[in-house]
Amino acid sequence: MTRFRAFLLGLGLLFVAFIAVEYFRPQPTDWTPTFINRDKIPYGTYVLYDQLPALFPGQPVTVTRLPIANQLLPTLGADADRDSALAANGPALRPDAATYLFVNDQFVCSPLDRDALLRYLSQGNQAFIAAERITSQLLDTLHLETESVLDLDSLLLSRAQGNHGLSRATTTLTLVNPPRGAARRYRFPQSEVPAYFRARHGARATVLVHDERQRPVLVWVPVGRGGALLSSTPAAFSNLLLLRPATAGFAFAALSALPAGRPVFWDEYQKQGPLGEQSLLRVVKQHEALRWALWLGALGALLFVLVEARRRQRIIPILQPLPNTTLLFTRTVAGLYRQGSNHALIAEKKIGLFHEYLRTRYHEPTLDLADEATRERLAQKSGIPRTSVDALVRRIHVVLTAPQVSDTDLLALNKAINEFRRTAA
Repeated sequence: MTRFRAFLLGLGLLFVAFIAVEYFRPQPTDWTPTFINRDKIPYGTYVLYDQLPALFPGQPVTVTRLPIANQLLPTLGADADRDSALAANGPALRPDAATYLFVNDQFVCSPLDRDALLRYLSQGNQAFIAAERITSQLLDTLHLETESVLDLDSLLLSRAQGNHGLSRATTTLTLVNPPRGAARRYRFPQSEVPAYFRARHGARATVLVHDERQRPVLVWVPVGRGGALLSSTPAAFSNLLLLRPATAGFAFAALSALPAGRPVFWDEYQKQGPLGEQSLLRVVKQHEALRWALWLGALGALLFVLVEARRRQRIIPILQPLPNTTLLFTRTVAGLYRQGSNHALIAEKKIGLFHEYLRTRYHEPTLDLADEATRERLAQKSGIPRTSVDALVRRIHVVLTAPQVSDTDLLALNKAINEFRRTAA
């Protein structure tokens, strides 16, 4: 085997070894708080969703991927007008009673969703909402507000440090009336209790759980014949804390406040969006008339492009790029100057540039070479003897007053100016 083949074989083995190491290397833990029911990552809700049949025995658990209004108001189907739901009495609600569960990092709903949820609760149903941030449209109606314990950046940093065992800051959550068999106090990492509730004037909320500083983190708000169970600690219902023996009982104790004899709606819409295709053309694909209009429009545009291109097609002329004529122009101008024997114009330009050099170099804004004091200052500033300065000034004066400047005179003037600039300080 040649050295080249041995080298290729070694590279191949290294490549295979690299692929094997990357394939069998343990995947890093994903600490993203998704709260999705199928996620088994620390901040998923697979464990809680899997235990719902035990928490609500004999009752069906339905995953909904629809907005609240579409789920609770049967008249708001795919073909119904959502604006019609804003009538005085509103559309009819679902006849079946159920418990609506929301577990997410934030709870957002439109005014229509809020009104549908509140009407549904007022008829004797319950909802459980666990979120760090709850939309103000709902909290204002319930006369509540949330106050953050940590800002978002501090929360993410503290949570990441706590996941790796670097943060030991904890807080104690206390159940006001714990159910039978449940502990009264549970210690949580401080990063998992990011917010608490604050009551406004007219609030009817009942505190079920509070932290060490008596700040509510789980409250029950009655709405008509039903009510809403609000929690500001969604991480307490995640896989991470449900699999820890010290904190697992808190979630089940909190959910025990909900009735056990009713079906359960588990919301995934606010975490995964609606079920099915979400392309921009999904509405067009649902209606045959719109599909025909789309295809006819595309066909008409294609025919227009083809016909118009054939009518206006012509040979595209080849345009030569413009040459760089700067050097040619300079040579032409220089040749015009050199055609005559009188170089007075070139000498004047040369002397003008030299005057500008003296003004800027030696700070002489009012330069007058005929003035003896000016020549004395130039001699002192430039370090050139006064006699040399006077000789240069006389040569400039002779050139400016001469009726004709020959080649010899122009070369002598140029040499004298260059000599001055070379030796000047």
